[in-house]
Amino acid sequence: MTPQLYSGLADMVLLVHVAIILFNVFGLVAIPLGAWRSWRFVRVFWWRAVHVALLAAVALQAVLERICFLTEWQDYLLQRAGETPSSEPLIRRWITSLIFWPLPLWFFTVLYVLIWIYVAALWWLVPPVPRRR
Repeated sequence: MTPQLYSGLADMVLLVHVAIILFNVFGLVAIPLGAWRSWRFVRVFWWRAVHVALLAAVALQAVLERICFLTEWQDYLLQRAGETPSSEPLIRRWITSLIFWPLPLWFFTVLYVLIWIYVAALWWLVPPVPRRR
């Protein structure tokens, strides 16, 4: 494969990563707000199950002191493309700086576990409704 193809794949992984982050953050805000405003979609079981599962995976990776597999894939693809952070395109650098903060791992472990506890509490406080048949 060519360096351009590896770079393009790295960009796709980054976009998937950003989409998952946006989905998770959206859920953190939409669920309590939607419960208050009586929005039906915040009680859709499959949507809530995906949300809680994704955040559980994030928290578990942090507790196990593992780097996110999407980050590992992106790094691998960038290496195969022969790129370094300084040679990345501006938009990619900007998005990367938004989602990768230069803080110690313990900070993220605590943050992700607290977020997952919040989401688990939302599951109880704003229970999803199973699909009717």
